[in-house]
Amino acid sequence: MSGSTGLRSITVTAFGGLPEIEEGADLAALIGDALEASGLGAAEGDILVVTSKIVSKAEGRRVAAADREDAITAETVRVVATRAHPGGVTRIVENRQGLVQAAAGVDASNTPDGTVLLLPVDPDASARLLAAGLRERFGVRIGVLVSDTLGRAWREGQTDLAIGAAGVRVTDDLRGTTDSFGHELVVTQSAIADELASAADLVKGKASGMPVALVRGYAEAVTESLDTPARALTRTGPTDMFRLGTDEALAEGYAAGYAAGLAASRPE
Repeated sequence: MSGSTGLRSITVTAFGGLPEIEEGADLAALIGDALEASGLGAAEGDILVVTSKIVSKAEGRRVAAADREDAITAETVRVVATRAHPGGVTRIVENRQGLVQAAAGVDASNTPDGTVLLLPVDPDASARLLAAGLRERFGVRIGVLVSDTLGRAWREGQTDLAIGAAGVRVTDDLRGTTDSFGHELVVTQSAIADELASAADLVKGKASGMPVALVRGYAEAVTESLDTPARALTRTGPTDMFRLGTDEALAEGYAAGYAAGLAASRPE
């Protein structure tokens, strides 16, 4: 990625060659084989965006689930919002990975009937393992992002975001720098990992049989250290300005008000 000529470019290429992933599969070896077979190979500063589904399959996160709702409940740490619809109830929750998303990330697609896929237990650790294996094989700095599909507040549709990262700066912190007019940037932090994951989804697709994409030309985001967790991108706890959905906030406020009213009505 160079600006010396006034041109900047990044290539994002999905590639096939991966078999159906089974529990215990060596993903680093399989992805490495597919990279070589595709003719892409690996270069210094490459970034691989890997769909979380194949990571979950390799890590044995496919579980029997006659009722997907039970699996969602088991993966839920906190309910943020619920909404009934003709097909059931949509639940937006915080899951065990710290992500706020629909259905806790439990997915019934691309898996046999009667089973569901849970997210990797620790997507950042999964990314580190993959990146370490690929770096050892090819002898170059490679970054890895593990991606999953999430909705976004106030926006229709879904996009892929980074839920795991290793060897890739997940944000570009521009605070304290100045723009082209000399104005100081106070809050700007570009979510590099999420932008790359979304770009990769355009070429990977959802049913193409190509769950991995190679990003080439953005080596400036690739780091020597593999300790670059995507979990740093999550905004929960004190920084979460929208901790509850409307119904949940009203119910919580009503309960607190009712309790306060009872306390005030009791004689001293």
